[in-house]
Amino acid sequence: MITFVTFMHIKATPLQHINESLFREKGVEVWLKRDDLTHPEISGNKWRKLKYNLVEAKEEGQSTLLTFGGPYSNHIHAVAAAGRLFGFKTIGIIRGEPHAEPSETLKDAAQNGMRILFMDRPHYRLKHEAECIESLHVQLGDFFMIPEGGTNIFALQGCIEMINEIKTDYDYVCCGCGTGGTLAGIVTGLYGRKKAIGFSSLKGKDTLTESVTELVRDFTDMTFDNWQITFDYHCGGYAKVNEDLINFIKAFKQNHLTQLEPIYTGKMMYGLYDMIAKDHFPRGTRIIAIHTGGLQGLRGYKTEFGNSAI
Repeated sequence: MITFVTFMHIKATPLQHINESLFREKGVEVWLKRDDLTHPEISGNKWRKLKYNLVEAKEEGQSTLLTFGGPYSNHIHAVAAAGRLFGFKTIGIIRGEPHAEPSETLKDAAQNGMRILFMDRPHYRLKHEAECIESLHVQLGDFFMIPEGGTNIFALQGCIEMINEIKTDYDYVCCGCGTGGTLAGIVTGLYGRKKAIGFSSLKGKDTLTESVTELVRDFTDMTFDNWQITFDYHCGGYAKVNEDLINFIKAFKQNHLTQLEPIYTGKMMYGLYDMIAKDHFPRGTRIIAIHTGGLQGLRGYKTEFGNSAI
C-alpha cells in the first residue's frame, strides 16, 4: 500500500501544446492538460474525484467502499485499484446481467480485490434511492458509498486542484462530460473567472446542466454563468462511436503521439477542432483541454472493432 501522504501530494500534470495548422490559421492556441498521467491505475479525473472521497472514508473510519458502474467503467476500475493501494475493501455494483466472459475492466477489478455484484437495469435505475441503499446495507453491512462516476461534493474538491495547477494564462477550459462532476469542479475552481465548456457524451434530454448547477451551488452557495455544455458531439450517444471519430482519434495519436479515448476525450477534442474551424473562438484565444484519462476502456473497443480500430 502507498500512503495517503503520497496520494495527497501528486505532482501537477503537464500541459502539452497541440500544434495544428488549423489553430494557427484561426489564431487560437490549444494546450492539453495531461491528467491521464496522474497515476497508472487511477488516472485522470478518476484520481481527482476519488482523492477526497477516500480521505472522507478514512476520516469516518470506514473500511469498505461501495460504488456503481457498467462493465467497462473507468470509475469501477479506479475504485478497485484505489482499494488495493490504500487498504479498503471494495464492492462494485455492476449494471445489467453477468456475461459468460467478463470484461477486461471487471477482470482487473476482481484481481484488485473488488467484490463484483450485478444489478438488473430496472433496479439499477433506482440505485441512489434510500430504499435501495438501505437494502444494500442490510445485505452487505457498513460501507462508504461513492456515486456512479464518483461525482459528489468531495469530487469537486479534487477537480478544483486541477484548475489551481494551471499557471499559464488562458481563456477557456474544456472537458468531456458524463455525470458532470469534472465540469462542476472546473466551474467551481474558476469561480467566475475565465470560461468553461463541457462536451457531453450523452444523447437525449439535458440533465447535465441542472446537475452541474446544483453541484456548484452546493459547494459555493453561488451560481455562475461563465460555462456551457455542448451536446453537438456525442456521436450517437454514450459509448457510441462513428467512423469520423475513430479516424480523428487515430490521426491525433499519429500527429501528437497522444492517445485519446472515444467516450470523453476523443469527443471533446473532435468537437473542439470543429468549433475552432467554425470560428466559435475569437483570434488570440488560449484554450486548456483536459485529458481525463480513461484509456483502460480502449480494450473494449479493440475487442469490438479490432486491434487497429483506435
